[in-house]
Amino acid sequence: MHEELVDKKLTWDHRVLVVMLVCAVSLSLQEFIGDRGYFQTLDFLPWGIRHGKQWGELWTFAWWSAWRVIGYVIIPSVVILFWKGERLRDYGWSLRGFLRHLRLYVALYLGVLPLVWLFSLTADFKRIYPFYRLANRSIMDFVLWELLYAAQFLSLEFFFRGFMLWATRRSLGVYAIFVMVVPYNMIHYGKTLPESLGAIFAGIILGTIALRTRSIWGGVFVHVAVALTMDFLTIGYLRPR
Repeated sequence: MHEELVDKKLTWDHRVLVVMLVCAVSLSLQEFIGDRGYFQTLDFLPWGIRHGKQWGELWTFAWWSAWRVIGYVIIPSVVILFWKGERLRDYGWSLRGFLRHLRLYVALYLGVLPLVWLFSLTADFKRIYPFYRLANRSIMDFVLWELLYAAQFLSLEFFFRGFMLWATRRSLGVYAIFVMVVPYNMIHYGKTLPESLGAIFAGIILGTIALRTRSIWGGVFVHVAVALTMDFLTIGYLRPR
């Protein structure tokens, strides 16, 4: 009876196992070591960098963003390079598919813009965004913060819509999208409920587009555009510094 339930067409694919393990390790490292609070406990760093009034908080976000690059880009890239016959460029780095569908990404951004505006009026969003609470102190503060923020989004898109999606697609087919959506949704815990629920639908949509276009850049564009808009809409609520 048990043998009848086994699909003989299923074949062993070590990439699925590796992706799941890399995902677990990467997210764990970012949660504990890549946390901004951990950065402030590093005794070998000068006190002024960890706690200084001028740039102390921005340094914590630089640490946070750097660990997203390490966990979302460097670690999976090393894994891909060790896989026989695999190339990094086949994991969504192509701009060709993005440029061909640029209108679609602009339409996606414009479609969510009214929701972003409505949510920006709520107390929860004003409490959370922008993450860097000194972003209104100067133009340099705002620009440096947004660059760190954008680097984080680029890294995130490569990990979820590049590495996870393309490494599992051969074995799981379209279901690879839903495997990717679970951890993607979970990294939004701690934010608002609408944003966490919205991440489920955004993950499915962006994952589907990434598979069809073979590019992660559409997700990068939408993510950065929405994030910039949210910060612009909420920065006015910060107290002057």
